[in-house]
Parts: sequence; structure tokens; C-alpha cells
Amino acid sequence: MPKEYSRTLRVADQIQRELADLLQNEIKDPRVKQITITAVEVTRDYSHAKIFYTTLGDPVENDLVEKGLEHAKGFLRTHLSHRMSLRVIPQLHFVYDESVERGIRLSKLIDEAIAQDKATHQSD
Repeated sequence: MPKEYSRTLRVADQIQRELADLLQNEIKDPRVKQITITAVEVTRDYSHAKIFYTTLGDPVENDLVEKGLEHAKGFLRTHLSHRMSLRVIPQLHFVYDESVERGIRLSKLIDEAIAQDKATHQSD
């Protein structure tokens, strides 16, 4: 039975904090300035890490952000190795997190449905 808060989760949280700091303070590439790291998943052997991120830009900017992150991957991994005391620093795989956009879209749909419901009840 796994522990409530396993070492893998702690390492993922630490990677998330360190990457957020690196992206904010060390990366000079303007393509990756306006992103948020939403989650990190690390494999049990620490060989790979999925980094989920989101942006506030449009889909065209998302492509630029993805290219910028791919370009900065080696730099980020090297700096993670200096900041974290792990035997193995995971390979970084960046994945765009659509959950924020999906939540905004659902919220708009709910608001529209409520407004439409109010309009039909007022006309009755």
C-alpha cells in the first residue's frame, strides 16, 4: 500500500517549484515568459517527468511557447541538477494543460444556461 505522500510526489512538487522559479528568473526567451506550471508527474524511477503547463495566450502563441520550452529543455534540466540532490534528473516532457481552458468554457456555458433559464422564466 503506497504512502499518503510518497517520495515521488515530493520530488514532483520540488521539480514544479524549481521549474517555476527557473522559468520566471533564469530563462530569457520571451516565448516562455507567460506560462504557469500546473502539475508535474514523475515516473517511479525518476527517469521521466511530465510537466503540465498553461498559457494565457491564443493557440498560435501556444505553439511558440511549446517551441520555446523544447528549446530550453536542456538548460532547465541542467539547472535542476544543480538545485536538486537526485541521482537521476528526469527527462522533461512538456504537455499543454487544457483543463483551465475547458473550465472557462464550461463556466461560460453554465452562465449562458442560467441567463437563458432566467429569461424563459421571466417571460412566463
